[in-house]
Amino acid sequence: MLENLLVTGAAGGIGKALRPLLADMAKSVVLSDIVEIDDLSAHERFQACELSDGVAVRTLVEGVDGIIHLGGISVEQPFELILNGNIIGAYNLFEAARQADRPRIIFASSNHAIGFYRRDQNIDNTVVPRPDSLYGVSKAFGESLASLYADKFGLECLSVRIGSLFPEPINPRMLATWLAVEDFADLCARAFAAPRLGHTIIYGMSANDETWWDNTNAAFLGWHPKHSSAKWRVKVLAAAGREDPDSREVVFQGGGFVTLDHPG
Repeated sequence: MLENLLVTGAAGGIGKALRPLLADMAKSVVLSDIVEIDDLSAHERFQACELSDGVAVRTLVEGVDGIIHLGGISVEQPFELILNGNIIGAYNLFEAARQADRPRIIFASSNHAIGFYRRDQNIDNTVVPRPDSLYGVSKAFGESLASLYADKFGLECLSVRIGSLFPEPINPRMLATWLAVEDFADLCARAFAAPRLGHTIIYGMSANDETWWDNTNAAFLGWHPKHSSAKWRVKVLAAAGREDPDSREVVFQGGGFVTLDHPG
């Protein structure tokens, strides 16, 4: 169990879902965001921080022995917002960790870093990024940053290409990409406990019947998701109706992100 765990972006959707499961992972949890969190439990405290402020991030990271980095922009946005939240913010976090005691980082990457691979391709961690958006580009940048800091400075990191972390899948695509929050929490705990992590990329998906991703490289973590999208399959497909198999959002793994207009 960690002594002090930092969670950035703790007021976001994934942060809110993950919080109840963190008491089993750390004795003390620092929740950080630009939006105040006031419903704190006894083991939690809140510390506001703008990730683009390097000095504030260095203060935030002091004294922690593990970081779950969920902070930043989570959807497609104009480049200026992506730059500050996801690129400068990620650099500030990794650099602050390097200057501190090099706590392990769980970096919330995204399937949108590889969204322009086709759904009829099964891909692993060795494929080159093919982002489907500026948001996806920022996640590919974060993965490269994690690789650099692991190789050059020994700062270990797990980059999780999160699929779709929702209470349940809401469309046919999510039948393949869905990730239960309990499975994500188990993955984080195993990454913090592993004897050696280096920089490892893993696809964040539960034990779904359909999958496009191969996590063989991360087998050393002993992570075996316990949940599956299968129980919602009939409901989801009935609600969706017939999809056009030739549409780009059905052909490519990134779904609707591949057809978004430029955010500028």
